[in-house]
Amino acid sequence: MGILIFEDIISWKMARILVLDIYTIFEKSNDFAFKNQIQRSSVSVMNNIADGFERKTNNEFRQFLCRAKGSIAEVRSMLYLAKDLKKINENTFNKLYKQTIEI
Repeated sequence: MGILIFEDIISWKMARILVLDIYTIFEKSNDFAFKNQIQRSSVSVMNNIADGFERKTNNEFRQFLCRAKGSIAEVRSMLYLAKDLKKINENTFNKLYKQTIEI
């Protein structure tokens, strides 16, 4: 039997963990524009997976997975910026980067 609800999709579960990590790490950031962008792009990953699954067609699901893949690339790009601007250290960068690749 296949996956019946989007909550069973492993990449959605992993994206949810990433969102919680991003929110926690940047919670106290005073750089509102940066914080807002990385949070929104991380949320977009999990939401596009869920949205695409609920469309109930393979073509639409693929389309939304492509959007999720674009959003995860955006998160990864923002992580480089966060590291370059010293908003996160190397260990935090590596942990989050690994999550984005696994998703």
